[in-house]
Amino acid sequence: MLTFSIAQWQGWTSGIEDASSWKHWAEHPYCPVGETCPPRLEFLPPMQRRRLTPMARSVFECAWPVADGHAPMPLVFASRHGETTRNFGLLQSLAAGEPLSPTAFGLSVHNAIAGQWSIIRRETTESVALSVEDDGLEHAFLEAGLLLADGHADVLVVLAEERPPAPYAPWIDDVPFSYSAAFRLRAGTDWRLEAAARPALSAKAATDASGADASQPWPNTLNLLRHLALHTPTWRHANRARQWLWTRSA
Repeated sequence: MLTFSIAQWQGWTSGIEDASSWKHWAEHPYCPVGETCPPRLEFLPPMQRRRLTPMARSVFECAWPVADGHAPMPLVFASRHGETTRNFGLLQSLAAGEPLSPTAFGLSVHNAIAGQWSIIRRETTESVALSVEDDGLEHAFLEAGLLLADGHADVLVVLAEERPPAPYAPWIDDVPFSYSAAFRLRAGTDWRLEAAARPALSAKAATDASGADASQPWPNTLNLLRHLALHTPTWRHANRARQWLWTRSA
């Protein structure tokens, strides 16, 4: 069991970027499919912005206001698929017999965004990049809990996915749209997260605390943002192997 406090959070996806729009989405949820316009990141110099992919831009758009004004803190970055667009471009180059760009290759690895965050912020605190399943949100928070237990006052948790290129559609169906979310966690007892073996129930029977079908059409990370906006006291998230219980104590 993990206890913690969420001091601040920020989410980004197409058309849902500030607290009021997230509250509206939480009350009237939908799957925001369609073309995505990457964040402008006007707080960064143009040279730094140009090196960031749309996925990295969404991470900075969420994480920067959450971390700004606070002492450097460890970063837990979690993603299931990572930089699929950049990796797909590299594969296309290989298939065409073209040389690979060393820069593109270096920025395609799973911890590249964490490295860019460290360089641009000029912070040397530790960072962790997790390759996760559909309960990556819970595992990222557990990783942050270990860092808090190690004595850190704050831990920045960022989760991000980008909608994959069209050729990946037959294999990747869990990212209907690009999104990012950032959370600043602190030691505390406002929240409790528990894990247990999932009971032998059908997917139809897996429900959250409100009775809604757990297989909602939006990713689990955004489900947390929804419950934060709605001040939900407790809910469950289950996949094929595990079941997680979130409880708000405050």
